Amino acid sequence: MINIAVLGTGKIVPEAIDALQQSKKFNVAAIWARPHSKDKAEALAQKFNINKIFTDYDELLNDSEINFIYVGLINAVHYEYTKKALLAGKNVILEKPFTTTLNEAEELVKIAIDKHLYLFEAVTLLHCPNFYKIQNSLNDIGNVKLIQCNYSQYSSRYDEYKKGNVLPAFDPKSYGGALYDINIYNLNFVIGLFGEPESVEYIANVGFNGVDTSGVVILKYKNFIAHCTGAKDSASPSFLIIQGDNGFIKVNSAPNVLSEIEINIRGREAARMNLNEFNHRMVHEFIEFADTFEQQDFNKMQTSLNTSITVMKVVERLTAHK
Repeated sequence: MINIAVLGTGKIVPEAIDALQQSKKFNVAAIWARPHSKDKAEALAQKFNINKIFTDYDELLNDSEINFIYVGLINAVHYEYTKKALLAGKNVILEKPFTTTLNEAEELVKIAIDKHLYLFEAVTLLHCPNFYKIQNSLNDIGNVKLIQCNYSQYSSRYDEYKKGNVLPAFDPKSYGGALYDINIYNLNFVIGLFGEPESVEYIANVGFNGVDTSGVVILKYKNFIAHCTGAKDSASPSFLIIQGDNGFIKVNSAPNVLSEIEINIRGREAARMNLNEFNHRMVHEFIEFADTFEQQDFNKMQTSLNTSITVMKVVERLTAHK
């Protein structure tokens, strides 16, 4: 078992702890919180049977029993806490988005590679069997022509935002908004399959404080166009469609879950499947991270980081259009 410490007490953290424990690969040995959130950390520790609670980050990083750090904090501090963990010799699993700028991303990757540490971005969809099935089925649908991605989910913080109460999810200073949050999954889906596009554009609905509450990303590749819709201010059925001149692949779910694949090849009966083995969307990624670490497959980690860097390149290009 790999000993991991979890940073934070926010909404994502209980889900991450549950998935880490389900993976049977990680032992959640500690939880860290800021002093004012210690009560929340204690409640999580009791619920998930976690032995150690820290409010001093340096003290946690000096704990020799901890192999990995999971960073489940707000977007604005991903770089700071990850860099400090890497410099302390800890391997890191970092929640999406990887960082807030390309320079930050490139620096973290360089530190990890130079120190031969393992660094992973936790983008659920890239590590599940359904994604690999889609990847291996692309040739069957012929030449790709159009991609449609829609991840639209009414945020639990949007009602407060409409009242003028700005929480981090809608705070530009915290790198909140649709692009850095919900559309990151769409970007990872397209870029994870096809790499960096030739040109990009972002058209957004902008709120009273300048944050993008929803928006559409257009990625232009040499021979096809990808259209990525991300919304935190409205809801609709989420889906992904890759259209080729010999058929199409459709995912009838949100991209972070990536379930219910439908493969339609012209002249054949439609094939519907779900190859994911776990109900919890985060379990597959944690198993893959653990396996990569245990097998000391540094090349696989670097390949994964290449996608993270490319996504950050595209995000940085897109922010000029916000």
